[in-house]
Amino acid sequence: MPDYSLEQIAINQGHRSVCGVDEAGRGPWAGPVVAGAVILDMSNFPDILRAGLDDSKKIKAAKRAQLFEALQEHAHIGIGIASVPEIDAINILQATLKAMQRAVADLPHVPAFALVDGNRPPKLECAVRTVIKGDGLSLSIAAGSIVAKVTRDRIMADLALQHPGYGWERNAGYGTAQHQRGLVSLGVTAHHRRSFAPIAKLLDPTS
Repeated sequence: MPDYSLEQIAINQGHRSVCGVDEAGRGPWAGPVVAGAVILDMSNFPDILRAGLDDSKKIKAAKRAQLFEALQEHAHIGIGIASVPEIDAINILQATLKAMQRAVADLPHVPAFALVDGNRPPKLECAVRTVIKGDGLSLSIAAGSIVAKVTRDRIMADLALQHPGYGWERNAGYGTAQHQRGLVSLGVTAHHRRSFAPIAKLLDPTS
């Protein structure tokens, strides 16, 4: 389970405000990539967060929603989104870093230090430490992963109402069998990532 030790190290080094940053949606064939940035207040840290925060992929949807609501009440949250056109224009890695920048910029104040999941740091107006598999190590990064995942899943559920048949309300845009069947029968939408090989192949079978 993640804990607050990485944050405490940064605080002991003189960084008074520490945020955790994570993303959701690098792999799907459709939809934006979303990042969450969270500054936790350990003086106002309810039991649901203390016991429940973890890598969002390990938590069921209903529990993620509860944690998201608790974070909105007991933490500072920033959300950043990079669109499908941006993903296609600058590639998914650069779009992910841009979403992370936007998430940190969306916080109510600039943190002194950011713990970022992964091994590629976004350019931020504060010190940055990357942490591989950080959502399983840092409470702040785990919180960021919850914010990003819940936000993106809700975006994809809304898009599913506009574009039924792809199963986005269940697969969040990943290339599941239902999504593939929808592409064959319904075609490619404006929300599909044309730079991703499966979509590019559908658009140009000779490529």
